[in-house]
Order: sequence, then C-alpha cells, then structure tokens
Amino acid sequence: MSAYLSRPEYEQKSAENRADRMAWWKDARFGMFIHYGVHSVLGRNEWAMAMENWSIEDYEQLAADFKPEPGCTRKWAALAKEAGMKYMVLTSRHHEGFSLWDSQTNPYNTVNCCPEGFDVVKEFVESCREFGLGVGLYFSLMDWHHPDSWRCAFDPDARERFQGFLRGMLGELLGGEYGKIDILWYDVSCPMESHEGWGSLQMNQMVRELQPDIIINNRSKLEEDFSTPEERLAAAEGSRGWESCMTFNRISWGRLDSAQAAPYSYNAQGILRMLQTVCSQDGNLLLNIGPDIAGDVPTEAVEPLKAVGKWLSANGDAAVYGALDRCSVHAASGTGAWTRRGNRLYFWQWIWCDQLIFGGFETKLKAIRTVPGGETVGFRQTDRQILVDPRPEPLRDPIANITVLELEFEEPPVHRRCSAYPQLHGGRASLEG
Repeated sequence: MSAYLSRPEYEQKSAENRADRMAWWKDARFGMFIHYGVHSVLGRNEWAMAMENWSIEDYEQLAADFKPEPGCTRKWAALAKEAGMKYMVLTSRHHEGFSLWDSQTNPYNTVNCCPEGFDVVKEFVESCREFGLGVGLYFSLMDWHHPDSWRCAFDPDARERFQGFLRGMLGELLGGEYGKIDILWYDVSCPMESHEGWGSLQMNQMVRELQPDIIINNRSKLEEDFSTPEERLAAAEGSRGWESCMTFNRISWGRLDSAQAAPYSYNAQGILRMLQTVCSQDGNLLLNIGPDIAGDVPTEAVEPLKAVGKWLSANGDAAVYGALDRCSVHAASGTGAWTRRGNRLYFWQWIWCDQLIFGGFETKLKAIRTVPGGETVGFRQTDRQILVDPRPEPLRDPIANITVLELEFEEPPVHRRCSAYPQLHGGRASLEG
C-alpha cells in the first residue's frame, strides 16, 4: 500500500472521479441482491444465529448441510438478466462469518466446511460476466464467529488482529484472482462506532488501490460513493447516488419456506411501483432473493421477476434506464406517477381509464407519445389541464397493466399540484412568485 491520505485528502480524491466510476451504475437502475450462506440451512432468517442464541460450535456444524450446487449462480444471473436487472450483489460473507470462497484468511468457508464445497464467489463472478451483469460483493464488518469480533470494541490488540482479518479477506476478494469487481457493499459496522475503530480510511484506500474503478457504499462509517436506505424508498440529498435495498417478502433477507412466504411477497406490479419511485428520484433498486440450500431461486420470485423483465424490455429504455432527472411532479393525476428525462416526462399509469386528465402543468406541451411504439396521442391543453384524447384498448399494457406515456414539453416542465385550489396552498389564489 502506498502512503495513506488524510480523510479530507482521501474524500477529495474519491470525489474527483466519482461521476465517471458511478455512471454505469446510475444508468443500470435495477440490481439483484442475493443473501446466501449457512443461514440458508435453517431457513428462519439470516439473523437466526444471533436471534436464537446459537453457540458458535453448534452453528458451525450446520455447514455440513449447506450444499451449493455447481451452476446455481448461473441460474441467478440468468434470471437477473431476464428480469431486466443490470448487476448483482452477493453476500460473500454475512454476519455469521462464513466465507463463500476459498479463503486462506478465514478457514470457515465453503471449500473447507461443505461436502463437495467449491468457490461460490468465483462461479458468481464468472456468471455475472457471462450474462453481462455488474459484479457486486457484499462484505459484513460485523462477525459472530471470529473470537476478536467483539473484543475489538475495547481491546486494542484484538482490534488490530480483527482489522487485519478483515483486510486479509478483502485482499483475497479484490486483489486480482477474481478480476474486476464493480461494487463493494459493506454492512453492519458493529460493535465499533467510528471509522477510526474499523480502520475504514486505511481499509478503503487499500480497496481502491486494488480496484481503482470500484464503487463503495456508506456502511463502513464513511460516506463513500452511495447511500443505502434499507426496506424504504428514501432519496439521498442533492445529487448523491442512492440505492434502496428491499427484501422480496418484507420478512427476511435469507431463505424462508416459499409456500408460506408467497402471500407476503411482491408481485410484478409491486416491484414496478418501487422501481418507479426510485427512478423518479434518480436512485437504484436492489431487490433481494434468498436461495435455498442448493442455491435454487425461491419459486415465488421467479414469475414476478420474469414479468418485470418483459415490461422493462418494452418500457425500460424510455422510462427507467440511463440518465434521469429528479422529478418534482406530484398529484397531476390520481391514476399513476412519473419519471423525468430533461423536457420529457414519463407517466406510469397504474389504473387504465377512458378519460385521462393531468392538472397543474404550466409549461407548454409539445407532444404525447405511446411507450413503446412512439405513436402520437392527441391532447388539448388549457391553463389548468391537459386533456388526453381517448386511447384505443390495444395501447393498454398487456404485461402488468402499467401503461407508459411520454409527454414532451418545450422546456423542463413546471408543475404546481392542485393549482386551481387555494385551499391547498394556504389560501393563496395565485401561486405566482
């Protein structure tokens, strides 16, 4: 490692090329999260080891029943590709401390502890590349297995050993054997409460020296490249990159019984609503699956993801992928929501109706077109409404019943919600100024 930089110097240097490093990721919009590990054996939540107070010795024995099948990561990648996802992030090592690669630093791993075990990370990286997907590795800072992983909070010697343990594993993952890695996704910085405790400044400089183009999330007690709201769709401030990570069933990141989890799981419409929300604020969606012991995808996730992929194949290039602007349009219609690209707005219509009216636009509208197809749709604009001509039923989306319209304005659109009703604006009859 070359000479370390101070925190201000490091953050300034990272910021200098952040836009270039993150451009592909911001264009991608949609990724797959995979929570996979020994916890998959239990199928009772990825936190089962801690929540159920397992002894380390008893929990270790479960690895004998963890049996990833060769080719399982290729199934994940094939589904991600079909779903319109552009990258994947795998839990290379979750809080249970079990590594999914042939680690020389951490002997508690798939190769040493699983019958017919193999390097899952290696196969995962190869699968991502085969299907043209970005490669992301999740890496937990918290560890329930290593003897120094709690003493490090108060014992300087334990802290130094544990920091070395973490850096050793990161060196294996990022040091060249697996080639270019696009995303490092840290998680849970406990028990230490500062970046100094984790040595994050030095650790992340090592990471960037090994992988100059990598992007890093904000969970090592440094802000780094992007924010990661969990189980909520919450935009970061300003132009900062952000990615909402969401479970598929709103219960667990790890495996659950599919038949029982299905009623709680997202359908295609639910996934697309989340995707519209993040895209409207220039964010990303990282949607999780929790494979079973063999690595098979949960059955309740397959059909919704395939339907989303079909919808994105038709509508994604216009309304989802690529450079988007944050959209301030709200409540122009009660039947849908919006994403924005420059002077163009994309209306995602959740509920098809014969009469479609948009209220509150103050900018002159040039054209309305169908997505896909680009067919012109007639309209009439007044000082308070845009009245859309009735559209024939065949233009209704046949995949998810979410029909998209492109509205092109003469300049970036200005919209004032319910502008004809001063009751909603403090009694002001005019919103000018």
